Amino acid sequence: MKIFWFIPTHGDSRYLGTSKGARVVDHAYMKQIAVAVDNLGYEGVLIPTGRSCEDPWLTAASLIDATKRLKFLVALRPGVTTPALAARMAATFDRLSGGRVLLNLVTGGDEKELKGDGVYEDHETRYKTATEYTTIWCEILKRSHTGESYTFHGERLSVDDAKLLYPPVQHPHPPLWFGGSSDAAIELATDQVDTYLTWGEPPAAVKEKIENVRAKAAAKGRKLNYGIRLHVIVRETNEEAWKAAEELIQYVDDATIAAAQAKFKSMDSVGQRRMAELHNGDRTKLEVSPNLWAGVGLVRGGAGTALVGDPETVAARIQEYADLGIDTFIFSGYPHLEESIRFAELVFPLLPLETQKKLTQPNLTGPFGEIVANNYTPDENKKAEGAQEPA
Repeated sequence: MKIFWFIPTHGDSRYLGTSKGARVVDHAYMKQIAVAVDNLGYEGVLIPTGRSCEDPWLTAASLIDATKRLKFLVALRPGVTTPALAARMAATFDRLSGGRVLLNLVTGGDEKELKGDGVYEDHETRYKTATEYTTIWCEILKRSHTGESYTFHGERLSVDDAKLLYPPVQHPHPPLWFGGSSDAAIELATDQVDTYLTWGEPPAAVKEKIENVRAKAAAKGRKLNYGIRLHVIVRETNEEAWKAAEELIQYVDDATIAAAQAKFKSMDSVGQRRMAELHNGDRTKLEVSPNLWAGVGLVRGGAGTALVGDPETVAARIQEYADLGIDTFIFSGYPHLEESIRFAELVFPLLPLETQKKLTQPNLTGPFGEIVANNYTPDENKKAEGAQEPA
């Protein structure tokens, strides 16, 4: 089990749908989050992409020196960059970071935004382009280890004698991740990617999707890893967690919900449609599965659901997804700095033993927790009157 967090390059706040409680997401803040999750033992961070975000590649590169083990999941954008350029970028990042880059293939679901980036392809054509793009990207990186060049002539893309002089650290190339719910997306995933991602749908829907992908991959002689993207709202009690969920959307009004839902419906992303259909903009029907809350998706695109509950409940729901074959969990919470720490402190100790061991930092000696009365440790079961006067 691998646990990732999220760098909120599109903004962060204590509340959704309002500027109240918002904070500036500058480099110092992003660095705070990256350092915190690196020290806490998270596997890596997802950095989002799109015109609402800071550029993920520059953001990730700026955090290499601030972190030691943290991996960066950044976007490959067919149509926005060429596959040869993206191969050089990936290899350079991998070399500079010591093998800590992961690539998230993003085909885009908002046609208006894509046109702003100069991409005028429809949904079906974008997947044709993405298939050829990833073929070229993978082959250039694979052949860089032996110094070979690569020529490809496809329906959408072509390269002649493409060559990469500086190979990546990871063999044969940095792992390729991808999430998509359409038939075309699943065909692409089962052909070429290493990890298939899904948004946080109810377990029954995730089970059906994974079984479909797994069967199609097996028919092609391939075996994939599986990941899920979720928000999380964990507190020491269930009551506190559900109260925090309601507080997160307390300033979201009906007009804002309607505007957001109209925008989501205009996108051609099947995954986005599935997210929206979980609640259809109805704030009275947000618990779409036990402890799976769709309130975030009222106004936020992409991942719109959160696990809500006390540590034991959240850990149990994580295990429920793990039992379906999910091995990577990408979480986020508002605000992202504090919630990354809260989630680690409350839930990490309840995860499977192998994961706990992986998350454990180097063993340190000495007392843990604030020393009581300058004299004895918090875990000492002694009466205060038995303690000596502090020096």
